[in-house]
Amino acid sequence: MLIIGLIASQAFGATAVATLSFLGGSSPLIYTLFAGLLVTAVAARRRVWFDLGLVFGTIRPVWILTSLMLYAIIGSWLFPRFFAGQTAVFVQSKIRGTVVEDSLAPVSGNISQTGYFILGGLAAIALCALLLHSNRIVQIRRGFFLWCGLHTGMGLIDFIGKNMGAGDLLAPVRTANYAIITNALEVGFVRITGPFSEASSFASVSLACLAFCYSYWRKTKSELAKWLSGILLFLSILSTSSTAYVGLTLLCIPVALSMLSSVMRGKVAREEILIIALMVVGGTAILGIGLYKADALDPFVSLINSTIINKADSASGHERTYWNVKSLQSFLDTSGLGVGFGSSRASSWPIAVLSQLGFFGSLMIAVLLCVVARGLGALREWADPETDAVVASVRNAALASIIAMSVSGGSADPGILFFIALAVVCATRARARRVMVERNAPASGHGTVNVVYSGSAELASRRQRFLAMCQGPVLFNVDGNVD
Repeated sequence: MLIIGLIASQAFGATAVATLSFLGGSSPLIYTLFAGLLVTAVAARRRVWFDLGLVFGTIRPVWILTSLMLYAIIGSWLFPRFFAGQTAVFVQSKIRGTVVEDSLAPVSGNISQTGYFILGGLAAIALCALLLHSNRIVQIRRGFFLWCGLHTGMGLIDFIGKNMGAGDLLAPVRTANYAIITNALEVGFVRITGPFSEASSFASVSLACLAFCYSYWRKTKSELAKWLSGILLFLSILSTSSTAYVGLTLLCIPVALSMLSSVMRGKVAREEILIIALMVVGGTAILGIGLYKADALDPFVSLINSTIINKADSASGHERTYWNVKSLQSFLDTSGLGVGFGSSRASSWPIAVLSQLGFFGSLMIAVLLCVVARGLGALREWADPETDAVVASVRNAALASIIAMSVSGGSADPGILFFIALAVVCATRARARRVMVERNAPASGHGTVNVVYSGSAELASRRQRFLAMCQGPVLFNVDGNVD
């Protein structure tokens, strides 16, 4: 239940467990409680050292993750002091919801943001230990569907409540010490925030849920995933967030390439025909409405102009561009070492990583991101279809979240979803590799057999007899008379 709870708790994006006044009013979210319980439960196992040895012995990316966590801890304490006053950063002021420019110095964010990052890394290691011990892919699937269902349900409640005049029905859920912007309008459209503090946060999670449900639907033909995908697409479009629109555009590229590949091969699936038909019907309907009443689409055109085309020219666009420029400048001012985790704020996740973690930290993050993006790779054939579908869907959800954060993310923390996906991908690859070795092992069950010869004359005959006893490929290492 801790695994399912950790995944599903991501739906409550502005619900705090407590408010920590000694850390500048930081308010940990619900997922931190489940992550802490998961780490504690694994640490309390009697065979914890054996589990950790298995994790570090079979999953090499865990060493990179551990090095990154150590680098983040050292950098968050050392760099704000070593480079104090040498560059400008953006920090949260004491006035709630405002970000101000100031000289680099130690702040409470160095502790709180680093703490969240380390907790995510420890949760990934603990989840690897559990997934290596037994096949828990069913729990992963249930957790993600519960998360997507809760997110979709609360998004619909928020949309219906605001458009029916009932107001913000989810206000009691938002208890975090964030800047709450839930009643804003965008050129006359009500912005959907769901249980989050603002529309962009809701849009980011919607894109991740949409990527999971769509991928799982394409892999397994699940009806639940299909309907959730449709509703999530509807909510993402009506969220009036530029993060949603830019993210959807980028996510449509691999979908379009996949469908083009199917057309070129002459093997178009029924689901792809359905998508193409819906796009044609939608385009025809928009064209017909425009011809019937020319000004009927003006509000939607104004929405697109406001959120995408003219976004960079708005006051918010200028402010966020300035944040990114100064964050890149702080990277140069610190000779590529970074200002330390949690020292500053940017408006794009890659820039935040570069400015806070520097070159070395960014390189380690890039390696872990490549591990997640690779997924099962060539080991897919050694996993059952359900496992392959879940792992691919989880990977795509994490990549969609990274894309959304690259548009509007302010922290270098990739989020708990990234760490969950990293654990699922790495542990499943290790299990698939184990299956591959077992199936290719000799019939006797031994993976390695050393045969010593007294001379080379009998080499050919003994090799033939040995090969007749084995199943699968056999590797011979020749060194003198030892084969």
